[in-house]
Amino acid sequence: SLFYGDAVLTPAISVLSAVEGLSVVTPAFDRWVVPVTIGVLVALFSIQRGGTGAVGRLFGPVMVLWFLALAVLGGLSIAQTPAVLAALDPSRALSFAIHSPGLTFLVLGAVFLAITGAEALYADMGHFGAKPIRLAWFTLVFPALMVNYFGQGALVLRDPGAIKNPFYLLASGDWLLPLVGLATAATVIASQATISGAFSLTQQATRLGYLPRIPVKHTSETERGQIYVSHVNWTMLILVVLLVLAFKNSSAIASAYGIAVSGTMILTTSLIAVLGFSLGGRRSLLMLAVFTLIGLAEVVFFAANATKFAEGGWFPIACGLVVFTMLTTWKRAETVIAGREGRHRIPVDDFLKICGPDIPRVEGTAVYLSPDSDYVPTVLLHNLKHNKVLHERMVFLTIVDSDVPRLADTERTEVRVLERGRIYQARLHFGFMEEPDVPRGLKLLERHGLRFEPMQTTFFLGKSTIARAAKAGLFTWRRELFRWMQRNSPATAEYFGLQPERVIELGTRVTL
Repeated sequence: SLFYGDAVLTPAISVLSAVEGLSVVTPAFDRWVVPVTIGVLVALFSIQRGGTGAVGRLFGPVMVLWFLALAVLGGLSIAQTPAVLAALDPSRALSFAIHSPGLTFLVLGAVFLAITGAEALYADMGHFGAKPIRLAWFTLVFPALMVNYFGQGALVLRDPGAIKNPFYLLASGDWLLPLVGLATAATVIASQATISGAFSLTQQATRLGYLPRIPVKHTSETERGQIYVSHVNWTMLILVVLLVLAFKNSSAIASAYGIAVSGTMILTTSLIAVLGFSLGGRRSLLMLAVFTLIGLAEVVFFAANATKFAEGGWFPIACGLVVFTMLTTWKRAETVIAGREGRHRIPVDDFLKICGPDIPRVEGTAVYLSPDSDYVPTVLLHNLKHNKVLHERMVFLTIVDSDVPRLADTERTEVRVLERGRIYQARLHFGFMEEPDVPRGLKLLERHGLRFEPMQTTFFLGKSTIARAAKAGLFTWRRELFRWMQRNSPATAEYFGLQPERVIELGTRVTL
């Protein structure tokens, strides 16, 4: 949940800090910093719908150029004031902490911003893998950042007045504008990473049942990980623009940014520690010990950043609470609904016993979506109750969310014959990073002898209408939040890629 707050803050602080370099060129640009920042952000979010594949080819070269520029600028400054390298001596930091503990605590909140961005690496892990990320980090990113940070320190030692913007003041006058342009491009790319991460996490939350079915658009025919989620995109743009208008400078946003990043790191470390401990054995104890030490350090950083809560640190916490509330409300409501509907379910085997030849049949194939393959779909019972007929061929279709990102087609389908030629039970498996394309999945069932003629196939879906129960399963505010989320979620047919003209929805009343 905190990652969404981070994903809103990153574009705001990154682009704003880059554009602020215009003020270093000349104070006359001061009044243009916010408008230019908003313009860049609007352009960034506007191109998401069409995908970033075309411009994405420039991301790598631009970032390599960016880190090389950081290293060169820092190296030249260090060469002028090599005394700054004395900071490599850990005894100096220890002495500072001993003699000025209060100031050290506050400084930790400021220096923590030097490692922001690392908390979002896991969002890209599935796209690139661990080895490429490690290779890029240790061979280019980490050395360039360290050299540049030491270079800024060297500049401040030479000229204490440079503390107002040590990064841009590393560059001479002729190179300042090109550096602003390069910094803006680099921050846009960094922002793109968090935007893509927000899209990916939303898709995963939807597939895992923590959010309503949100339409996902694939923006690349070759890169399966490039997706676009309209609801998330425009909501983020609105929040980012409001953030820039409210805080107006990157220094003010930094107060909020530190809490978001440190909080995300603590939660990530905690989850990894729990996972490692659950594996058992000596290795699990070693992992637990290592991640406990890391977690303690992160708690200290979080506490240092928490001192800035009133200065803007409340924003990521508020974002995280809102997202967490929505996730848990949807999951809880769906669980209660499943429990209430489960009281009236009929096992498949019992249904086969009462499904005799006396029930009238109509031509065609009926596909009933069923959440549980052990029971007859509730929507079938409602159809039989109201229309008094069944189709010649029926398929009980269950969509199974797998705990792996993607599946091969050979692992995607299961078919069980309940009554040959008449009733079948099918399961379609989709990874949590895949779009549940039911028509494509049905074509894969041909290997099991099931063929579907588009104009002879009707899909039956259930739609729940929420009413208040005498004994409420949810607090009133949660029930109303769930109803609002349900009203604003896309139709089930759209989510599963079904043609609307071949879909029949039957409503059911569910109390919460």
